[in-house]
Amino acid sequence: MGKSEVRIARQRRHHRVRAKVEGTASRPRLCVFRSLNHIYAQVINDEQGHTLVTASTLDPEIKSETDSKAKSAQAQLVGSLVAKRALDNGIKEVVFDRGGYQYHGRVKSLAEAARQAGLKF
Repeated sequence: MGKSEVRIARQRRHHRVRAKVEGTASRPRLCVFRSLNHIYAQVINDEQGHTLVTASTLDPEIKSETDSKAKSAQAQLVGSLVAKRALDNGIKEVVFDRGGYQYHGRVKSLAEAARQAGLKF
């Protein structure tokens, strides 16, 4: 499989998951996107179509810490940051959307760090 087929397969998996997973006002969706070099997380209310909280490896708060760490460790920092920001906004429970990626590696590290920081899913 070439790069475009892999991307299309991930998008198909993501659409399949999104047909079942929806973020509400009481339980928004924690969406993960991972690129080759970075990882991004958003907490989204799908009823209104609003992004409530974001975090990524490009955030100035953790940018200096992420430069020297492995990608899984960077994902842990992003997970704890998005959980901290969500808790500050009064969001305690979310629905996890892995974005069509396997629950493995960086995605798993982000999710576990968010759970340890206090988010429930």
